[in-house]
Amino acid sequence: MPIEDIIHPFLKHYTSAPQWVKNTLGGAYARVPTSMRYGAKYDEFMAEIKRSDDEQWLRQRADEKLLFTLRWAAETVPAFASLQSRVKLDRSPVELLAEFPLLPKEDIKADTNRFISSAMPPKTHLLTHTGGSTSVPMKLYLEKYVSRSKDFAYNGTFDTIAGIRTGDTILALRGRTVPGANKPGGPIWMFDPIKSYLHLSSDHLEAEHMPRYVEAARQWKPTFIHAFPSALVPLAKWLQENPAPDVTERIRSVQLFSENIYDYQVELIREVFGCPVLLDYGHSERAVKSISLPNDPRYFFWPLYGKVELIDFDGRPVTEPGVLGEIVGTGFDNRVMPLIRYRTGDLAMWSSSPNLTRPGFSVVDRIEGRLQEFLVCNDHRLISICTIGAAHFEELASADRMQFEQTAPGRAVLKVLSENDLSSRAKEALASGIRAKTQGGLEIEVVRVDEIARTVSGKHRLLVQKLDLSRYLGAAHIDTEESALS
Repeated sequence: MPIEDIIHPFLKHYTSAPQWVKNTLGGAYARVPTSMRYGAKYDEFMAEIKRSDDEQWLRQRADEKLLFTLRWAAETVPAFASLQSRVKLDRSPVELLAEFPLLPKEDIKADTNRFISSAMPPKTHLLTHTGGSTSVPMKLYLEKYVSRSKDFAYNGTFDTIAGIRTGDTILALRGRTVPGANKPGGPIWMFDPIKSYLHLSSDHLEAEHMPRYVEAARQWKPTFIHAFPSALVPLAKWLQENPAPDVTERIRSVQLFSENIYDYQVELIREVFGCPVLLDYGHSERAVKSISLPNDPRYFFWPLYGKVELIDFDGRPVTEPGVLGEIVGTGFDNRVMPLIRYRTGDLAMWSSSPNLTRPGFSVVDRIEGRLQEFLVCNDHRLISICTIGAAHFEELASADRMQFEQTAPGRAVLKVLSENDLSSRAKEALASGIRAKTQGGLEIEVVRVDEIARTVSGKHRLLVQKLDLSRYLGAAHIDTEESALS
């Protein structure tokens, strides 16, 4: 039985304790052997991961895990009970998977109990929640003593690929609340010796706080970075203008998590820290997980973590490279609440380049983000916020942060967090640039704001979309009468 799952409920007390308590308790716990901390299941997952270079074994094992998951779900989960006879057919696991309907978040949220296995007692249930950065936050259940061990195995492997070794300190900007940071003059960072994390508060990203972050980095000497991209960009911009080579030159790799990641962010971070930038894709639901590699920036999906599919807006499989589709995941190793063909709301395209880096892994060129991260043009075309967010507008060079908000097709407000208001000429240049970028489809109003709120988990949303985008999917051609009524 892993110690991590036993003590996890007490994490909030450890986090809020004084630094000397963390140094004492955390330092002692860090010396506990990995097998005791994460349990036997961790060792099993690590053994699978280490065999992933054997492509034939990998494909066979992935099929075995998929088949077990489908049969377990059909036989023990009420929502899938009607499929019991179908999963017994002598067909390939992929063919059997196609018998299952697509599963949207709304169905789970409407009746969570229908998706919980009747064969797993309550003592095996590990309650968790999605982060709330999507339009449909919800609660779900993981498998106690299994799901967290699996996370540690895969996340630890990602760290190893990035080059992290025992003894390295990691600068972390991932939404962690720092106790006392909300008080005037309070601490805005803390050190956790369990994983050698120097946690910086994601709520203090204005320029006046950056010198304190740099001093903390000089004290603890981190050599790697784990961050939400939107939280790291303000620090990178400040370091670009206020070089601190004794801090930046120590960094050997940056790993970015959780949020949609834009090319301009990666370029800035790579320029400032002069090291590889690796990308991680995953979510609270633990259906699928992918990473990029130091020598290949594409996303590689772990075959033994879960089964990944892409579907078009009509729910049909996307098999051609370069065609945008929604990521659908079937998660393995969660007998409590197996998610089958779960619609993530995230969008991606299969890679057209051959996969010579990780044979047996599914590969996408990039992940475009969630469906609500699209703007609606006046002719009802959908424009990815990646397209707008990646534009290099010099008028925003002094801005600390920005956020689009849309309540009507063809129009949006661009909120700019900055010390001084933009000039009329700068605002018009921005409006003109976005108008051109969207081929005349979007008009914006630029407003300066004093604050742009983050989500409860510390993430920054580049777009607050208040339109129901399901009305506009595939609507490339809308007649004049219908447009007038919108």
